[in-house]
Amino acid sequence: MATEKKVALVTGANRGIGFETARQLGQKGVTVVVAARTLKSAEETASKLKTEGIEAFPLKLDVTNAQDREAAAKTIGDKFGKLDILVNNAGVGAQDGILTPKTVNTTEEELQTIFGTNLFATIAVTRSLLPLLKKSAAGRIVNLSSVLGSLTLHADPNSPIASIKSFAYDASKTAINAFTIHLAAELKDTKIKVNSAHPGWVKTEMGTDAAPMEIPDGAKTSVELALLGPDGPNGRFIHLGQELPW
Repeated sequence: MATEKKVALVTGANRGIGFETARQLGQKGVTVVVAARTLKSAEETASKLKTEGIEAFPLKLDVTNAQDREAAAKTIGDKFGKLDILVNNAGVGAQDGILTPKTVNTTEEELQTIFGTNLFATIAVTRSLLPLLKKSAAGRIVNLSSVLGSLTLHADPNSPIASIKSFAYDASKTAINAFTIHLAAELKDTKIKVNSAHPGWVKTEMGTDAAPMEIPDGAKTSVELALLGPDGPNGRFIHLGQELPW
């Protein structure tokens, strides 16, 4: 059944930035579909949000699983008839942590695992849900990237990230940025906007307690891009309203 309220799908919504993104969207009156790799996690997440008065629906979605992706598209289509917002939040970090420099010694396994989730699954999820996003009056796609995906900053020996070079993770986010640029160009004649979000260095399991930002602040960029008006940016790399260099 079609709904007048905005409907958002947040992948990896059971913890960290994903959970907080779903919460903040829900607080703004958006119906949130909270996706997690297991139905139990998704249901627990939806229950937490419902206690705060948020309209939340659980969805089992392992983004790397083709059957889950197809089932998710069917479920959302049958229940809502459209999708207004897709936040591609699910992702994995580097095997030895994102602060450990490693390039030529990166294993094939690590490359396959990180790219499989951070890039290939993000593209596949988007492909599955694009027909529903095209039914929205103003579709929004937010791809979670990282400043560590910026080639411009990595190439500058004086930049704040110059010494942080975990190749597999960084390159997966560079590739996500390329996907954002290409998809935004492909959809330029539609009402859909596509942007990359850098949440910041946030106190999550991946970011560690050394990070300076709290999780609520880490979700702000995704939420802002999810709720962009018609004059908002498209095909851009954003952190808290500021454009970052590719």
